[in-house]
Amino acid sequence: MEWITDLLYGFMGLTLSNVAMIAVGGLLIYLAISKEYEPLLLLPIGVGCILANIPLTGLTDEHGLLKTLYDAGIANELFPSLVFIGVGAMTDFGPLLQNPKLVLLGAAAQFGIFGTLLVATLFGFNINEAASIGMIGSADGPTSIYVASELAPKLLGPIAVAAYSYMSLVPIIQPPVMRLLTTKEERRIKMPYISRPISKTTRILFPMVVTLICGLIAPMSAPLIGMLMFGNLLREAGVVNRLSQAAQNELANIVTIFLGIAVGSTMRGDTFLNWQTILIIVMGLAAFTLDTAGGVLLGKLFCALSGRKINPLIGASGISAFPMSARVVQRVGQEEDHTNYLLMHAMGSNTAGQLASVMAGGAVLALLAGG
Repeated sequence: MEWITDLLYGFMGLTLSNVAMIAVGGLLIYLAISKEYEPLLLLPIGVGCILANIPLTGLTDEHGLLKTLYDAGIANELFPSLVFIGVGAMTDFGPLLQNPKLVLLGAAAQFGIFGTLLVATLFGFNINEAASIGMIGSADGPTSIYVASELAPKLLGPIAVAAYSYMSLVPIIQPPVMRLLTTKEERRIKMPYISRPISKTTRILFPMVVTLICGLIAPMSAPLIGMLMFGNLLREAGVVNRLSQAAQNELANIVTIFLGIAVGSTMRGDTFLNWQTILIIVMGLAAFTLDTAGGVLLGKLFCALSGRKINPLIGASGISAFPMSARVVQRVGQEEDHTNYLLMHAMGSNTAGQLASVMAGGAVLALLAGG
């Protein structure tokens, strides 16, 4: 009978919180596969969550696999920074370079970060925790993870899950806010796209200049902005196509797997199942809503100042969920007029949001982490 006891040893160590979190991990995997909600991250996060809640495996012990992954890439900025190399290599900043004033829309769409930060402090979170929760509004998973790992590592699991879940729900979250804050006439405004040639020299100088300026303004943003712009330089240089393709594919895919599993490993039942987690999920939704509202409202101001030549909808794509948010703007605009093509303008605003979200994260860290 002793062998039966040995076989059941793991089952005997299960707690209700372990069972609940295994179910949560299964739900994340289901959403990733069945609903295709950010599957590249939610699936490995779900696996990591399940593994972390199987008792007596030693996976989360000091020298266990999950703890080693966490220490190697999350406890420092390694995994988020490496992901940004791939993001930069996949991003075309041409639409932003053709209309640089769109960078203001990207900045306005970060309002949710700081608005949610203030709300979180009212619910009893300390300033570091509140800032980490607010970063969900960056609509940028790696940046949210980067800031949370520095300021509030105990909240990393729910913050990462909220950030990636709401990013996948952008097509559901944004349109109601966009329609509420704009009139039908504003949504029908057409913005003819006039393509201005961007020289190769400009495209090459852009990532280097952005790295220098952002690094000097907010030094704590340098790891992320530097790797993002390095990836973009690989893309634009035109002489290292193998490296650019590797960054977009092999590097991005491998790091995404490790990042997801490591984040999932923080979702242990004894620390995840509490009222704080519920509040974080709710405030994450508020952050995305405020982001969209901030971008649209500045878009309305642009619309008025330009003599109704700028469609305020493009302000909504100032969040960093690239390119999903730009596609949502295009869809909402075409609902009112199927001949209205806002995609390229929205892409410019969307890429501006990528830069603005990293700068916001760097600014938060500079203020709170003494950078």
